[in-house]
Amino acid sequence: MTVLGIDIGGSGMKGALVDSITGEMLSERFRIPTPSSRKPKPMAKVFKEIVDHFNYSGPIGCGFPTTLRHGVCKSKGNLHKKWVNVNVKELFSEASGLPVTVINDADAAGYATMNYGIGKGRKGFVVMITIGTGLGSGAFWDGELIPNFELGQIPYKEYDKIEKWAAASAKEKEGLSYGEWGKRFNIFLEFVEVIVSPDLIILGGGTSKDFDEYKEFITIETPVIPAGLQNHAGIIGAAAAAMHHPITLD
Repeated sequence: MTVLGIDIGGSGMKGALVDSITGEMLSERFRIPTPSSRKPKPMAKVFKEIVDHFNYSGPIGCGFPTTLRHGVCKSKGNLHKKWVNVNVKELFSEASGLPVTVINDADAAGYATMNYGIGKGRKGFVVMITIGTGLGSGAFWDGELIPNFELGQIPYKEYDKIEKWAAASAKEKEGLSYGEWGKRFNIFLEFVEVIVSPDLIILGGGTSKDFDEYKEFITIETPVIPAGLQNHAGIIGAAAAAMHHPITLD
């Protein structure tokens, strides 16, 4: 079945039509910059613009960049504080006039990777890290999703959350080389390894495509591999979740 998947990030909101059975993208990705205010109403307007672009009518899957509980935003993440306690599912459903399933964006990327990508068939405890404006994380036990596993929110030194220091946005903002940033990212992975002891870490997000540039700086014992689906994983996973888990995930 063709489903619209929308992936919301701190810098961009993008969508595409997806085959929810095979995970194949059936259209080109359409992207609109996230409104600079990162507030609910302007972002809901962009959400509708993406839906209208595809002239789409049907269920929508949405990856959202922070912690959710039953479709309600519980932490602002990299968005505006006005998002806290907003029912994201209801807001986007009202804006589009269509049924929307909302899932954490890293969970969505992980869902795509574990069902259609390199994580398919992997047993044990697998953690997916998405590298972008923040550091999202999705956790899976024998392929089953454990929602809202936000490891990027760990405090570090003077930072209220380590993603402000070790995400791709920090690399860009501070003009860091891959070596300088890779060492920071490795420190984050050291925390992940100590806290949850995963069997495998899969990297997603745009920066994962440059894994060869910084893999020599990743020195943790846990195997670390790139996802391969890169920026499409969030869209694919959101669309699939809308069809396969519309109740349990939002």
